Amino acid sequence: MFVTKKTMKNTFNLNPSLKPLEVLIGNWDMEIFNASFLPDMSSKVRGKASFEWTKEGAYLQIYQGDKVAGTPLASWLISRDESKKEFTIFYYDDRNVSRIYQMSFDNRIWEIWRKAPGFSQRFKGTVSKDGKSITASWENSTNGRVWKHDFDMIYSR
Repeated sequence: MFVTKKTMKNTFNLNPSLKPLEVLIGNWDMEIFNASFLPDMSSKVRGKASFEWTKEGAYLQIYQGDKVAGTPLASWLISRDESKKEFTIFYYDDRNVSRIYQMSFDNRIWEIWRKAPGFSQRFKGTVSKDGKSITASWENSTNGRVWKHDFDMIYSR
């Protein structure tokens, strides 16, 4: 029998390797501040993010951004090899930026990193004990050795 989307519907359970990410599921407000790319350090940009299971729980999908607010519209697809601790993220946004990141999520600490020639990035966030906010920051590097602050952000719901 040929498998179609219709025959696959509701046949998967949540991918067990993604279970630690359940705390992220839902809709979030984003606030970006202390950003090197904004006109001044006191400026803020707000947007939305939605974290949801996709493909019947096989992956975590993040939709992020708000064109009205000026944040890129981005899609993140997250999964992992069950034999490893690190997750892999496939990222794409409306600026035609396409990246692959590595990610860890352990004990409410969320880290994302990318090592690439000419532009590496890293993110560190902490999920609050009540699961209603994530305080985070991004850094970048042109050589992978010297890191500079890029921006801070808060996800809240």
